[in-house]
Amino acid sequence: MPASESFRIPKHRRHVPTARQRVRKTLADWGITDELADAVTLLANELVTNAVTHCRVPHSQIKVELTLDEKELVLEVSDPDRDRLPRPHDSTPDEEGGRGLALVASLAANWGCRQEPYAKCVWAHFALEGAHVPATL
Repeated sequence: MPASESFRIPKHRRHVPTARQRVRKTLADWGITDELADAVTLLANELVTNAVTHCRVPHSQIKVELTLDEKELVLEVSDPDRDRLPRPHDSTPDEEGGRGLALVASLAANWGCRQEPYAKCVWAHFALEGAHVPATL
């Protein structure tokens, strides 16, 4: 049976570090503390920041979900602005932002987004081949 953890944070920049810390703690609780943990935590930070920055639904919450089974780890970040799907952006060297999805594409085995009835979800899959994952899960 897969391990799963989910939580919600208010849609505000000051809560992004909280999401990052919760992801890191969940991964550590599952025994994942290597480069995989670094990559998942970094991408959680990017996806939560994108959701907080671009969601136009006031007073909403961002949902973060992690699922781990023997083959992969899945990170999902959802927000209620279901019609604004993320698009990769070619940033110029002078731009401060716009590289988050390129980072997601480079570190995740696969990524994408889906529209749900009342939300959109951006997801990233991480293959566990070669990653240190305890056999107790």
